[in-house]
Amino acid sequence: MALDLDAYLTRIGWTGDRRPAPTVETLRAVHRAHLTSIPFENLDPLLGSAPSLAVPDLEAKLVRGRRGGYCYEHNTLLTAALTALGFRVTGLTARVRVGAAPGTVRPRTHMLLLVGIPGKERRYVADVGFGSVGSLLEAVPLVADTEFRDGPRRHRYVREPYPEGLEDLWVFQAFLDGSWQDQYAFTREPFEASDYGVINWHVATNPRSPFQHTLHVQRTALDRHLLLSGRTLVETYSDGSRKERELSDNDEVLRVLAADFGIELPPGTALPD
Repeated sequence: MALDLDAYLTRIGWTGDRRPAPTVETLRAVHRAHLTSIPFENLDPLLGSAPSLAVPDLEAKLVRGRRGGYCYEHNTLLTAALTALGFRVTGLTARVRVGAAPGTVRPRTHMLLLVGIPGKERRYVADVGFGSVGSLLEAVPLVADTEFRDGPRRHRYVREPYPEGLEDLWVFQAFLDGSWQDQYAFTREPFEASDYGVINWHVATNPRSPFQHTLHVQRTALDRHLLLSGRTLVETYSDGSRKERELSDNDEVLRVLAADFGIELPPGTALPD
C-alpha cells in the first residue's frame, strides 16, 4: 500500500508546493519538518514487541497515531514520502560511533538514506532517525571535507580507507563541544527492505540491545534538543548550554512523554522500572 502523502505532510506541517519537479529546497524542507514534528522513541521494544516496518503500519503509528519511532521506522516512512514526491531513494546502513571506545567496530545497525534528484548528479544524505543532538537537521550533499551548516548545526563527511580495492568509508561528523566528533560510518552499498527487517528484529528483540532495557525518547526543535534517557531529562540548546533533571517515577515519565514529546500512550500502559 502507498503512503497517504496528504496525511503525512499534514502530520509534519509542510505546506510547500508539490507540483514542480523535486528540488533540493523541497528535500531540505520536508526533512526538517519531519525531524521537528515526529519524535524518536523506542517504546515498542521496551514494552516487548518489534515494530512493523510496513508502510501502512508506519502510517497508522507515526502519522495517524501521532507516535514516534526509531531509525528504521522514521527513514522507511521518509523513503515512502520522498518517493511519492518524485525523489530517488537508496537505503544505506551505518556503524554508530557515538559512545564507542576508539577502535571498537560495532555492527551496522543504523539506517540512513541516499537521495537523488532527477536530472541532478549530486546525491544527498537524509536521516531523520538518528535521534541524537548531533543528527542532521536538513539533508546535505554527500561531499567529503566540506563543512555544512544545516540550521544552527555544523556537519561534515570525511573519508577513511577500507582494505585495498574496496570503496572508502564515509564518516559523518558533528561539531559539538568545540570539536568534530564521529557520529557514524557507512559505505554506499544499497540495502533492501528485507535487510532492514532482519536488523530491526535484532535490535528490538536481542536481550543485549540497549533498546530492550532503557527508554530513549528524543525531540528536535530548531533551537534545542530534548532527550529522555531512562528517567533523565536533558534539554540542550543550540549554543551548547543544557539543563538536566531526574524524573521522580514512571507516572511523571508518562506525563512528560505526553506534554513534552507529544506521545500519549494507551491508558494503563505500564513502563518497566
